[in-house]
Amino acid sequence: QLQASGGGLVQAGGSLRLSCVASGRTFSRLDMGWFRQAPGKERESVAGISWSGGSTYYADSVKGRFTCSRDNAKNTVYLQMNSLKPEDTAVYYCAAAVRYFGTSRDDYNYWGQGTQVTVSS
Repeated sequence: QLQASGGGLVQAGGSLRLSCVASGRTFSRLDMGWFRQAPGKERESVAGISWSGGSTYYADSVKGRFTCSRDNAKNTVYLQMNSLKPEDTAVYYCAAAVRYFGTSRDDYNYWGQGTQVTVSS
């Protein structure tokens, strides 16, 4: 199970840190990803991180503003979001991949319930 938290309402230019806690002993062997879905839009990949934390991926729209990290001792993956923009408003989901943190929803095997991020202008 994946439990995402940390969403909320923030003004443009502000910051939020999302957390995703995983249950189970295999977390440290799973690649992780963050996706988001805005109203009326497809769910899109935002960031991904390898099981070791040594490799990361960011969508062009968030590169330089978002940072994905993980703490395997705490079974937790984070998404630090800085310089937030109104277009970042969406429900954010964390997901776990058995094989590789790709950019497609089909690459992921387990999903969290989502946390709402709203950025006001």
